[in-house]
Amino acid sequence: MTSVRLVTFNIHHGVGDDGRHDLPRLARLLADADADVICLQEVDRHFGDRSEDVDQALLLARGLDMELIWAPSIDRPHSDPATGRRQYGNAVLSRLPVLVHTVHPLPGGGEPRSALRALVALDGAPLWVTTTHLSSRSAADRAAQAAAVAALHPGPEEPGVVVGDLNADADAPELGALRERFTDAWRAASTRTDQAGTFSLHRDAGLTHPARRPRVRIDQVWVSHGVTVRDAAVLDGAGTSDHHALLVDLDVSFTAPRG
Repeated sequence: MTSVRLVTFNIHHGVGDDGRHDLPRLARLLADADADVICLQEVDRHFGDRSEDVDQALLLARGLDMELIWAPSIDRPHSDPATGRRQYGNAVLSRLPVLVHTVHPLPGGGEPRSALRALVALDGAPLWVTTTHLSSRSAADRAAQAAAVAALHPGPEEPGVVVGDLNADADAPELGALRERFTDAWRAASTRTDQAGTFSLHRDAGLTHPARRPRVRIDQVWVSHGVTVRDAAVLDGAGTSDHHALLVDLDVSFTAPRG
């Protein structure tokens, strides 16, 4: 059995609830989390003025000294060809070796959506990590996207996690395909902490959005067979995004296939 710490965070292109783009303060939050794998959504690469036209994915990876795996959901020409393309999407940062990764466009209308899968090397066993950002447009789109993401998992003998901003509560009907194959990490965790006050009616509910006064639990981690959740914590991301980050401590076991 191998332990791994994972964080998922919709970073809102690095703009906090004060309306200010501040990548260093975002990097400090992620560094303090001390995660082995960080999954990010709403990441800009030379996308425009809202993020000062910087390559957020590369700057965060270098600042945290982690390997970068990138998956643009939006990919457009830049007005300055020397700068590179205008991109927006999902990223995985890892201090563990990444053996292979793939990008999968997801069905649905409106804003393009994708899933980024990475096979991360742990001691004794690899772990599939899939990060995604499902549609805010319609439940039907989310249902099709959740089914496509669930179908990516190779099988029960290979441990994996699905994480990201799913734009729906874990109990929502459109996430049924995930519930069939995975377990909600927040509910499976032995201990849970969040940003609700001690006397709040929402204490330990894991609410992540909006950051200033969370009402919904749309940022989630789902785990397959072979992955045990020790702890889950909602980190205070209010100064860096319109979401809070979710941290999970996992124990991963591996069962060799028969035959």
